[in-house]
Amino acid sequence: MTKKFFLALLMSCFALFASSSNYLTFTAVVDYSSFCIKDYGNNNANVEYSLDDGETWTLLEKDIDGNNTVKLTKGDRVLLRGDNPNGFSKEEGKYSYFEMIGAIAASGSVMSLIDGIGESKTIPSKFCFCYLFYNCGSLTKAPELPATELTESCYKSMFASCGNLTIAPELPATVLASNCYEKMFAKSGIKKAPALPATELAISCYEAMFVSCYSLTEAPELPATELTESCYKSMFASCEKLTIAPKLPATVLASNCYGSMFDGSGLTQAPELPATELAETCYELMFARTKLTQAPELPAMDLTTGCYMSMFYSCKLLTKAPELPAMELATCCYMSMFRECTNLTEAPELPAEVLTDDLCYYEMFKDCEKIQKIKVSFTDWGANFETFFWVENVASTGTFYCPRELPLEYDTDRIPEGWNVEYIDEGTDIAEHVSDASFKAWAADGKITYTGATMPVEIYDLNGRLVKKMNEKSQSVDVPQHGIYVVKSGNVSLKVEL
Repeated sequence: MTKKFFLALLMSCFALFASSSNYLTFTAVVDYSSFCIKDYGNNNANVEYSLDDGETWTLLEKDIDGNNTVKLTKGDRVLLRGDNPNGFSKEEGKYSYFEMIGAIAASGSVMSLIDGIGESKTIPSKFCFCYLFYNCGSLTKAPELPATELTESCYKSMFASCGNLTIAPELPATVLASNCYEKMFAKSGIKKAPALPATELAISCYEAMFVSCYSLTEAPELPATELTESCYKSMFASCEKLTIAPKLPATVLASNCYGSMFDGSGLTQAPELPATELAETCYELMFARTKLTQAPELPAMDLTTGCYMSMFYSCKLLTKAPELPAMELATCCYMSMFRECTNLTEAPELPAEVLTDDLCYYEMFKDCEKIQKIKVSFTDWGANFETFFWVENVASTGTFYCPRELPLEYDTDRIPEGWNVEYIDEGTDIAEHVSDASFKAWAADGKITYTGATMPVEIYDLNGRLVKKMNEKSQSVDVPQHGIYVVKSGNVSLKVEL
């Protein structure tokens, strides 16, 4: 009698303990569902499962040939636990993950895979749960993620490609680590992003977190005011249904902090960008390939390397560019900034008086086929590819405003061919109209041909030696040998390669 009583008491205590635990739980939503655990890199995580509410436990051995799959019918409920105090997965190339068939809803705490009961709030290692449910198209609901202190890449790609996961779990963590949420929900089916309460960020902490979440319509609040390197990089890239951006109050930026943040998303309106102190590549590709019709104000006066590089690349609905007030340039600062903005008709005024850095305007307006007006203040074209291809494929006619001192050179790297030129005073008003824009020259059939000359024409070789001089308005001219020549009429100089 005493023995039976003791066993009953023991079972009662065990049941009480099981009920107080918060096990990771899988519930079959449809018949013929199943799951198994697999390894990459011989990780060998310890996992047990129970089909009777914790009375008995069975070791879940990793599945290699389909013999270790747990089969379920609709309504079956499975508890899971593990003894992995040093982390469930160990590194990028050494992790364990679930595979599923049918439809399965997860609940309970994922931390039961660490401490066996689901009470811990601290992630113990880097890459701890990386790829845990990767490509689980059968997962319909995510488990609880109660940890408040995260580690590097701990949730990396955790729910990536979970196409039937429509609701994200709460993310209460306030202490983040580098790459902790990297690609966490990439290509998943979530429609609303979870709250992200952290105000102190870590390097790349949210990088690519929601990339290619095609159903995402609502972004979380991002309250941080001081950013870190790549913290929001590609966070909402390719989120085609995301049309409204969260507020971005940060005034302290970091390298690539907003890089590709909304690239390829459905964004129609840009958030305010109040920062006046920039960082290298901080806005690179930020709004590329979006549906923006109006750009945000860009008040910064001090530029940095690549700060606005490709920021509005291929924004085909953008009709007006922001003002660019900076007087001093930096390497690649405006590189490809408006490339392929095919509805942009007018370039922003460029007040910088000196092109001092490599590639500052490189491809800036390339393929902006409707741009018909450009106004600059610099007086020299520079020598380090500053304007290479910057006006390639703009409108065939237009007006180029510049100081009188700027050499009138026509090319995809200089003034667009076929455009008129108007000089500006040192200030604002137009001083003089220059009609030489009708002058054209090209190489064909072993000769240099020119038309539309209004003044004597001179041909120079690359060493600056005068080769020919003509007075005719149009003519085809033989030159001594093949090579590159400069054909000049008045103040207009054209480069020709024979």
